[in-house]
Amino acid sequence: MKEEERVLTLDDYEYGVVVNALNELRNDLIKEERPTDAVDELLLKTIDAPTKKQKRRNHDEAR
Repeated sequence: MKEEERVLTLDDYEYGVVVNALNELRNDLIKEERPTDAVDELLLKTIDAPTKKQKRRNHDEAR
């Protein structure tokens, strides 16, 4: 069975909120001496996620 993939589109502010929240969760887990493997993987995926440039129309082009 194929795993489902989810794609999120975030602006810069939302991206920062997600990264900060994951980092805070990771820090809390470290303080509690609990494993951080899952959060580490998700944090790295989030940081390394590619950006997608928006397509823009050239206003000088004839239609």
